Amino acid sequence: MDGTRGVETGPPTAETPWAPAPGLPPPPAVRRGPGRWVTPALLAALAGLTLWAAFGGEDEGRTVWGWYVVSPWTEQGRSNLSFLISGLGQTVALSSTAMAFSIVAGLAVALPAITDSVWGRRFNQLYVELVRAVPILVLILWVYYGLPVVAGLSLSVFWAGVVALALSDSAFEAEIFRAGIQGVPKGQTEAARTLGLGWWPTMRHVVLPQALRRILPALANQFVYMLKMSALVSVIGAQELTRRANELVVTEYRPLEIYTVLVLEYLVLILTVSQAARWLERRMARSDR
Repeated sequence: MDGTRGVETGPPTAETPWAPAPGLPPPPAVRRGPGRWVTPALLAALAGLTLWAAFGGEDEGRTVWGWYVVSPWTEQGRSNLSFLISGLGQTVALSSTAMAFSIVAGLAVALPAITDSVWGRRFNQLYVELVRAVPILVLILWVYYGLPVVAGLSLSVFWAGVVALALSDSAFEAEIFRAGIQGVPKGQTEAARTLGLGWWPTMRHVVLPQALRRILPALANQFVYMLKMSALVSVIGAQELTRRANELVVTEYRPLEIYTVLVLEYLVLILTVSQAARWLERRMARSDR
């Protein structure tokens, strides 16, 4: 007998479901979003591709499908698949390096915008507006072909792609950091200054850790964007996923089948990154409790 409420309590049953103790909030409901269907859908797509690869070919002299060029059941298909997948490392390295540089540059551009300096705010506005106005493909071409002429600086294909991607993305990173820093309550800054902390220690130990938690989803979204935009570096010869697919199309003359595999490669890569970002976001949310 429950002395406080005067009712019997016991283990939950189908007729008497479990109820929280008086004064305690109910447990949070388990929400199952549409993300649970992503993996089955991906597996179904891969199974469909396998069936096409197994049964594709010629039909009464008329070309129907040519999935044999990427079929894991033939020696030619395995060789082509290996060639396509070999560009994955270049894509990840290019995107990760550019993302790291763009975060540093974006933070450096965002900090003057939150100071009392008029010139700092004008510098931030001018940088963001100018860089965002230039298409990323044009920037890639200019860095690779223009820098050697203008500045005498000749970069490799990899580093030209990193510089162009990082420069283009840094303007967006600057706006993300500015919004995240301005979203931290001013009371946090005032409390830090009351304790005698200067501007930079306050930013480093109080403001930026809170801002990073707020902008983590936006940073993950920018990394996904970077992975997709890295395909444009193929125009200057970077041996990443898209370049490998283009080269294979030239030799096999099967663009539909090869570019379908390319789509699946990006799909798996970006879904993996998105799931990792969501896991990190949930983990950081639990650490705040």
